[in-house]
Amino acid sequence: MRIIPAIDIIDGKCVRLTMGDYSKMKIYNEDPLEVAKQFEDHGIKYLHLVDLDGARSKRIVNWKVLQRISSKTKLSVDFGGGIKSKEDLELAFDNGASQLTAGSIASQKPDLFLSWLERYGPGKIILGADCKNRLIMTDGWTASSGIDVVDYIKDYLNRGVKSVICTDIGKDGMLMGPSFELYEEIIATTESSLIASGGINSIADIKKLKQLGCEGAILGKAIYEGRIKLKKLSELC
Repeated sequence: MRIIPAIDIIDGKCVRLTMGDYSKMKIYNEDPLEVAKQFEDHGIKYLHLVDLDGARSKRIVNWKVLQRISSKTKLSVDFGGGIKSKEDLELAFDNGASQLTAGSIASQKPDLFLSWLERYGPGKIILGADCKNRLIMTDGWTASSGIDVVDYIKDYLNRGVKSVICTDIGKDGMLMGPSFELYEEIIATTESSLIASGGINSIADIKKLKQLGCEGAILGKAIYEGRIKLKKLSELC
């Protein structure tokens, strides 16, 4: 299973929110590149980079942060947040993204999302399935689609998606453990490469997600708050 630290960006800074609430923002570092280099120095190979300004603005905003990290580290960067158009897609890939996570656009403009999937392939485009009370959320987690997350994932797997990042918003930033039951259900009923996100609080959580069959685990706040040490992650990697 891949270990994937997250860096969330607002105003060019490394931040974390609680349950997606922009009013509950905490700044952890003024320089995301410094954080990315710390990850790389500990043997980590993957990074989940989220443009929170972009998610709120409905267009990519912090592409320069992506460019700096991708050009000054060897991390494989999955980038998301604000990808709403062909221009956004090309901007992200041109500035070093290895993969893109498309969330709101897949819910709101499925034909456009599927055209990207066909052009770039399922190895480049990840489905973002962010949910609250099992319902898919969009627009920086501010709007509900009314669609059940498991049904949503199943539908897109039938359309060619392979990789899915599923974030339970109610768990995100709470450091109370991931949605194990939800992930177990998804893995048992689909053939997706599932990347779990939200709530990871310990090495034990990571090991349990691996036992469930998750392809990857995204974690952020547990690192920044010192709950999980980079040295321990390095040993897992």
